[in-house]
Amino acid sequence: MFRRIFGPGADAEQAADTTEAALTNAATTPGETATVQYVVAQLEALPPERARLVASAAYTLARAAHADLEISDEEMAVIQDALQTRGALDEQTAHLVAEMVKLQAKTVGGTEDYVVVREFAGIATDQQKQDILRACFLVSAASGSISAEESAEVNQIANELALEPAVLNSIRSEFHDLLSSVQAVRKAAGQA
Repeated sequence: MFRRIFGPGADAEQAADTTEAALTNAATTPGETATVQYVVAQLEALPPERARLVASAAYTLARAAHADLEISDEEMAVIQDALQTRGALDEQTAHLVAEMVKLQAKTVGGTEDYVVVREFAGIATDQQKQDILRACFLVSAASGSISAEESAEVNQIANELALEPAVLNSIRSEFHDLLSSVQAVRKAAGQA
């Protein structure tokens, strides 16, 4: 197939062979997505499984922050705090990881979102899945309001984590007053 794309000639054949080899040898096992590999490389001091967990969790938080196609300074601060408290990273490493996942979410977001969250789900405990969902709500609420886009993205993340609807609803209830739809209804009722 790649020979047709690259055309005839020795250089084109070499390019076709290189491309086919890269595609054939592409990682397909859990823990091997390009996004997670990139962040894990920066976390070499951690045990490999712990680095994968932190990398995929960090990216999941960045995904929630990027739901509205922006990642604010407030959202970055929440991501860094979550990485320090839940990821047990020092401040400098948490900042570095947060910046990396921000860039990854902006550049490969649509491509990697599902795969990375599923990877996290495959290595996380039920409690860690609930903690990351709660942290996604915290990131989304960093501006003081959770938009419809952010809420929908967190719902999708919960679905990909294979969390029961009751778990999602319980965690969402903690952030009920911060949902933009609830705030809009209260504002309208106050003005009526």
